[in-house]
Amino acid sequence: MSVTRTRSVAALLAAGALAFGLTACSSGSDTSSNYASSGVASSAPSAAAAAAAPKTAPAAAVDAPFGTACAAVPKDGSGSFAGMAQDPVATAASHNPLLSTLVSAVTAAGLGDTLNSAQNITVFAPTNDAFAKVPADQLKALLADKDKLTKVLTYHVVPDRLAPASLAGSHKTLEGADVKVAGSGAAYTVNNNSKVLCGNVQTANATVYIVDTVLMPAS
Repeated sequence: MSVTRTRSVAALLAAGALAFGLTACSSGSDTSSNYASSGVASSAPSAAAAAAAPKTAPAAAVDAPFGTACAAVPKDGSGSFAGMAQDPVATAASHNPLLSTLVSAVTAAGLGDTLNSAQNITVFAPTNDAFAKVPADQLKALLADKDKLTKVLTYHVVPDRLAPASLAGSHKTLEGADVKVAGSGAAYTVNNNSKVLCGNVQTANATVYIVDTVLMPAS
């Protein structure tokens, strides 16, 4: 092979090597870019899906009692939320210091066993302060009249276990007349004038909504 031809072949090989090196560098850069692009592209659908997914509250949050007066419920023992969940409703109420007047009224009416043996009921439970709103002479007369007291107390009981999601609306009571609940979230009123102070309190046989006003059925 001549010297001239040898030099030509060497020049071609050098040019090819240079071209290959440039191609490799370019390819590596593109690959890194492609990886970055691929990463963004693959994460975008996940981010979009997460944004589109419904925001569902944790079960514990959904099932938990709610309302300002819940803070006054004992943290432990038989009067706590966990303790009341183990007992039927009249017994559970007897352990709650917010409901001592209600318990006295239930006892005076002889309704303790009836409420304890009922299944899947909702009780609107007036606090001691709710009973204190009733003029003293009227409250004394009510507690002394078993028939009228029974009518008032059974007006606070719905023969169905109402979760918060089902609370708003009109509900027939054991007394026979309806109670009307309005609101949503953690703010509910009963018959337009009684506020739910602590709701979704569970007992063994009932869901309790503690209210700030005694509900009076129509005469």
